[in-house]
Amino acid sequence: MNKTVDLSVSNYGITRQNNYQLVVLPWGATEPHNYHLPYLTDCILSHDIAVAAAQRLLDVHGLHAMVMPPITMGSQNPGQRALPFCVHTRYETQKAILTDIVDSLYHQGFRKLVIVNGHGGNTFKSMIRDLLTQYPDFLIAASEWFKMCRAKDFFDNLGDHADEIETSVMMHYHPELVNLADAGEAKSNAFTIEALQDGRVWMPRNWKKVSKDTGIGSPSLSTAEKGKRFASAVCDAYASFFADFIAVNNEDDLYTEDAW
Repeated sequence: MNKTVDLSVSNYGITRQNNYQLVVLPWGATEPHNYHLPYLTDCILSHDIAVAAAQRLLDVHGLHAMVMPPITMGSQNPGQRALPFCVHTRYETQKAILTDIVDSLYHQGFRKLVIVNGHGGNTFKSMIRDLLTQYPDFLIAASEWFKMCRAKDFFDNLGDHADEIETSVMMHYHPELVNLADAGEAKSNAFTIEALQDGRVWMPRNWKKVSKDTGIGSPSLSTAEKGKRFASAVCDAYASFFADFIAVNNEDDLYTEDAW
């Protein structure tokens, strides 16, 4: 717990003493994660990664970033919404949430925001493009924490949901929330059409037709040590990016010199 970088546990007595040059917004979802991980897995992991990265930014670079409380409202595939307590949040709702956060931060003088997304169903590109028409001098970047490093360099059995990656990182941060013995096999059905299989064409998967236990990718080889090594590498990558992002004075600094 570090009240200097984590707004979830911080207070105004602390925040008013520091010059925060970057705001980090974890974003997840509320959905089942096989039989062995919490509903809020995407929120927990995106938040923990963000906090650890902000702490590393402070320790290594001496720069302050504040991590906001995680957003629990995620976009779900067909079939997931039918599962108990799974919450599907419409694009318009997510956009309204992000807009209110950006509007508040902008009013307070902040000009840089990084979204750390933990849920594959969330997409922010169009939202950010729209927000830039209202806040052209607010730099907003979006990322998915599990793509900050090559997962195949750390894990043996890559999956898609409640898999070895999420399970291992959760075992690292919160071993008390994971009982690997409870996990389902996470066997999954694929699309029958090749173009949908290889991603050349996209459509949402019906989760009830894809997975019996909501998992995609066996978590059986998960370990806390794998999670620790991956999380550490991801946090290093984020801390480096945060430092570079903070160093940018305005949008012009984001680009190389004129090529024409």
